Amino acid sequence: MKTLWIILALFFPQQEEWLHKAEQAKPVLYHTRYVPVRMVEPVQDTAAFQGWRYEESDLTPQHIYQRPLAPGQSFTFDFGRHMVGYLSFSTQTLRRCQDAPIRLRLFMGELPAEMNTPLDPWGAWLSRAWMQDEVINITEVDQVITLPRRMAGRYLKVEVLGASKDFDCALNKVSFDAVSSAAEEVVPEPDGLSPAGHAIYRVGIETLRECMQTVYEDGPKRDRRLWAGDLYLESLANRYSFRNMDLTRRCLYLFAALAADDGTIVSNIFEQPYPHPQDSSYMLTYCLLWNSTLKEYLIDTQDFETARDLWPVAKRQVEDALSYVGSNGLFDIHKRDVWIFFDWRDGLDIATPMQCATIFALEETYELAKMLGVESEVKHYPLMAKKMRKTALRTMYDTQRGVMVSGPDKQISILAQTWAVKSKVLTPKQGRKAITAALAMPDALMPGTPYGTHYLIEAMLLCDMKDEARNYLMTYWGGMIQRGADTFWEAYDPKDDYLSPYDFFPVNSACHAWSCTPVYFMQKYPDVFR
Repeated sequence: MKTLWIILALFFPQQEEWLHKAEQAKPVLYHTRYVPVRMVEPVQDTAAFQGWRYEESDLTPQHIYQRPLAPGQSFTFDFGRHMVGYLSFSTQTLRRCQDAPIRLRLFMGELPAEMNTPLDPWGAWLSRAWMQDEVINITEVDQVITLPRRMAGRYLKVEVLGASKDFDCALNKVSFDAVSSAAEEVVPEPDGLSPAGHAIYRVGIETLRECMQTVYEDGPKRDRRLWAGDLYLESLANRYSFRNMDLTRRCLYLFAALAADDGTIVSNIFEQPYPHPQDSSYMLTYCLLWNSTLKEYLIDTQDFETARDLWPVAKRQVEDALSYVGSNGLFDIHKRDVWIFFDWRDGLDIATPMQCATIFALEETYELAKMLGVESEVKHYPLMAKKMRKTALRTMYDTQRGVMVSGPDKQISILAQTWAVKSKVLTPKQGRKAITAALAMPDALMPGTPYGTHYLIEAMLLCDMKDEARNYLMTYWGGMIQRGADTFWEAYDPKDDYLSPYDFFPVNSACHAWSCTPVYFMQKYPDVFR
């Protein structure tokens, strides 16, 4: 059976070797069995997140195991925690013998509103098949059934669609085989966290654990694949918690091995049925973040063999980015039709963030080159970064208001400020002023996800805004917990519970890789968050 991606056009001759190295670093999965802890009933509540919450039922799982299945029944199991893995259950005959199949609809989900909002007619622009509802026909009772589809969630809703009146059958022994490449061991948390800080750290750890499969997955419910941008943030959190560095190494090699014909890495990779890239998935911003992941990996592991293997790939990503930069030091976002992503926020102008992200990549890649002793190959990078900084300050900095602006409409966004800080276009003093001013502007464009918000927290810390960073992190990620999160979400806007990049909130991922970075911040900056 075919197990490896066959590379037909090689930009780097070592790509097949790199793919084998990625396979050698593939981690084992730990298995943990969970059973439902209670039965719950849905309650429509305008004060609850997305309008729904669960209350504990008078019934228990044991009651359900003794109750005959009858058409029209519906009940919901609560496992008490988020899980990723495989659902199993058995059926048992209570009276007489089976004379017809039993038809069930099983729906696994992460949040109460997802479980109780009608899915059809389907309103999202993503596939309806991402939702974890399955109709099964049980032709033989008194056996264990394991669904082949891997699922992610906390709640299991069972609807009885069909059952014979001439015999009685009940569900029995519902369980879930949870899998992760992160062990179930307790990860020590920083000393001195407040109760709210402890809760955020714990949920961050669970988010990271659920997304650590045989790659760093984007979202184990939906978009089950490896993305380069999520890899960067997950690897930062992992190095301060589980320290599964082989997983980071595997993911770095996979991107290098599956690079496009021109040597640029793809934005995302699928593992099944064999490792392969998503067609036409070039995203320039994620290409550049891959370089930062490699640099941080080398700092943490001193694995010079891997870094030297992959150095040509890192250099190629910067060369590609520089092809957009004119002689005036300005990144031209219109030079080619390319996907440039910084956050799911409608209307975000990306001219200034992209200028700054390119500067950051030049600096990061030059630092990597110095660590490898090959800085002579990229000696022009610091000069180009300096030139691009001068251009950014001249054309994108509003000196009167002290903020970065972006595009022809001079848009003011939080991400323009944060990337200007991250790239050192703004000094820490200028950055403090810019971030403070932008946050105070009611029309400034805010991030719409924990991904974008990560960079805001990072910029605050770089500007010595310790109190502001702590308060913002506690309020933002703490707000998800107050709304019922047991893993952190893909999209979150404190002012809009129904925000969805996909035009239909039930398809949002409620356990998402890019949301786990409170683990990184709290471990790296314990004096700030204790």
